[in-house]
Order: sequence, then structure tokens, then C-alpha cells
Amino acid sequence: MNRHEQTLSRGWQIHQQKDFRQAEQIYRGVLSEEPLSGNAWCYLGIALHDQRRYEEAVAAYRQALELQPHFPIALNNLGNSLRYIDQYDEADRCFERALELKPDYLNAYKNRGTLHVWTGNLDLGQTYYEKALAINPQEAELHRNLGVIYLLKGDFEKGWQEYRWRWRVGDLHRSQLNVPVWDGSDLAGKSILLTAEQGLGDTLHFVRMAKLLRARGATTIVHCQAPLLALLQSADGLGTVFPNNIPWQQPVDCQCSLLDAADLLKINAESIPDQVPYLRATPQLKQYWQQRFPPSPCTFRIGIAWQGNPDHQADAYRSLPLNCFERLAEIPNVELVSLQRGAGTEQISHWNGARPLTLLPADVDQSSGAFMDTAAIMHTLDLVITSDTAIAHLAGALGIRAWIALGYTPDWRWLLERDDSPWYPSLRLFRQPKIGDWSSVFEQIAAALPELVLNN
Repeated sequence: MNRHEQTLSRGWQIHQQKDFRQAEQIYRGVLSEEPLSGNAWCYLGIALHDQRRYEEAVAAYRQALELQPHFPIALNNLGNSLRYIDQYDEADRCFERALELKPDYLNAYKNRGTLHVWTGNLDLGQTYYEKALAINPQEAELHRNLGVIYLLKGDFEKGWQEYRWRWRVGDLHRSQLNVPVWDGSDLAGKSILLTAEQGLGDTLHFVRMAKLLRARGATTIVHCQAPLLALLQSADGLGTVFPNNIPWQQPVDCQCSLLDAADLLKINAESIPDQVPYLRATPQLKQYWQQRFPPSPCTFRIGIAWQGNPDHQADAYRSLPLNCFERLAEIPNVELVSLQRGAGTEQISHWNGARPLTLLPADVDQSSGAFMDTAAIMHTLDLVITSDTAIAHLAGALGIRAWIALGYTPDWRWLLERDDSPWYPSLRLFRQPKIGDWSSVFEQIAAALPELVLNN
């Protein structure tokens, strides 16, 4: 291994520790001495992609391929970055060429499958995942991805079976409590620790499983993300609620993640528990915010949110620009209230709606706990309109009327080709007719809104 190869290897070790900027500098250092190194350009592309600098990553991969035209890794990586800048046809050609050069290239099949899933061709995406599984039947991420496809299609039996593989992918971790994982057996008279597995929205969605288990005679302890502690403690029927930044130390009979509880309870399209509300705002906060936002017969108040967690793998397909809402500000008597916190709020300074956006105080949800104020504020609103964020799950769990703007291939819980949600009876779904087409979604919303305003 020569000096430059050793340096690239050192950069890759730093890269794997997620210090992408430092890795980038190391790769650029190699290129300053050896600008004709296709490998170094490819490494640089990966570092740029992981910093979400997709245009620059594409340029780096193209340079690598100029130097090494028969470079399947660079082709695969180029296809992956092109997907993030909406160059879907070229991305597919890159995966195709990579597979011509390396027919057993599992990652190219995987990425090609994901490309077609996100662009709405679920069957073709499934085909490429299955071809990849023929190469390695034990590839956990592929099984998990197939599980998502089946669940999205409403085939819960196959979906849960494949989705269980997510625990082998390596990005999820069970509680370290030394008790068995629940296997679905009778829980009457037994205690179970229910753990939060993924994001805040997932916990808000699946915490209802605690009620189902209590109805079967179990004693439940919900071990949730600390920010959600106050909100879940204010709900009825969940049992003990405890923050998961503190280990649970009392004896329990078994443990289970909230999502696995839905699997083991054999939740399917016919048995989805839809009793809402199962969360509630505290009476004191409701009273406080009703005084701050008293109802007005001349104003139809809509809470809006547009940006989810930017670190979510599907954020580019589910979050939307704030300016999509500007057309709603033209509708008479409509007042738009921003429910957005954190990421996405930087867009507010560019608001060009016909009416100003109503902003909430900076300390909302700061003193009482995550979503506590927001839950109370929702009760002062006539409607919530949001992208697929935790706000959507909060509104649904509270039984608040909400309209959800969904990307072309949505999260599996929204299922396909329907404008209602069997999980949340108070929600209405508005779907993209093609990938990236938020304009059509808001045309639908703008067309439906005046009648609601008039009849409110």
C-alpha cells in the first residue's frame, strides 16, 4: 500500500466516525498531490454526499469516472447522489451500468430498488430487492425494506414478518434490561416494559399499544424519550411512563418495543386501533392558550408545519417548502399559525404570503415539555395542515382535525390510494400525483379549504 492509499485509508477511518468534513480535507489533500486518482475522487464524493452536498458529490463521481470509466462503485454512488437531486432516469442508468460491470453488486441492486420505491414503482423496487437477496439472503436491510413495501401495500402479515429484520440492521438497539423480549404469549397478571424504538412521531403513534396490552391484563411501563414524558404522563390508560435516559430498574416480566407490540398483537388493516383521542392536552394549558387565542367568528385559524427531522432518510420526500402555504393565505378569513419548531423555521423570514404568518412565542414547549403547549394550542385551531411530521401524529392522537400533505411514496402507515387514515379518524390525506409535485397537493388543499371555512 503506497503513501496515498494509506492516507485514503486513514481518511476512511475518520469518515466512518462521521467526521465527514475532516475526511473531506484528507481526500482533498491526496487529490492535491495525485489529481488523477479515481479512488480519491470517489472517496471525496462519498464525503460530500454524506454532508448532503449532492451536486458537488455528483461532480466528484463524474471526475472519478472520467479517470476510470469501468468503476462500478463510482457508478453506484453517482446514481445514489443523482437520486437526491431528482435526476431519476440518469440514476437508473448508472445502476444499470454498474450491474453490467459487476452482476453480483448487491448495493447497486439495493439502491436501484430504493430509487424505484421512492419514485412510486413499488413492484419494480421489490424486484430489485429480491434480486439482491438472491445474492445474500441474510441481508437484513433488504428484508426490512421489503417489509416496508408490504406494510405500505396493506399486507401486514408479510410486512411484519420482513420488518422484524430491522433489528439486525444495526441502527436500532433494545433496552439493556436483562429480561426476555415478549413473544406474544399471555400477559395477564404480568408486567411489560414498552420501549420507544424510533422517532418521536413513532412513539406518539404506537404508544396506544399500551392500552391494548392493559386491556389484556398486563401492567405496562412505557419507557419513552425524555422530551415526551410530560405529554404521555398526562394521558389516561398508558400505565407508568418513565424517561428512557434513565434505566428502568424495577422488576418486570418482559420487554418489547412499541412497534413490535403492534406486530405481536397482529395489528392488520382490519384491526387497527382507531379510538381517539388517546393523548390529551392538560386543562390548565388549554385554558391558558384559549385566552391567548380566543375564537373569532371572522377568522378560520390553521396551524401549519412543513419540516420534519432533516436527518430522517426520507426527509427529502416528506418535508415541503413553507412557500407552498402562501396560496392558502389568499383565502378570505384564513389565519395561518406556525407550529414549526427548530429546523425549517429559517424559511419564515422568506414568507411572501398575502397575510403575515402568526408566530408563537419562542418558549412554546420549553417549560412544560415537548408538544405540551402545542397540544393545547391545537385546541384553539380550526384545522391543522402539515407535512408528514410528528405534528401529524400529535393531531391524530388528540383527535384534532388535520390535513396531511404526503409525498408520492409515503411512510407505510399512510398506506396507498386513500384520503383517510385508519389509524387516525380525524385526518384527511392529500397525496402527490407524482414525485416532488407539492404544487398539485396544495391546489387540492386550496380547492377544498373555502368550503370548510364557509361552513365552520
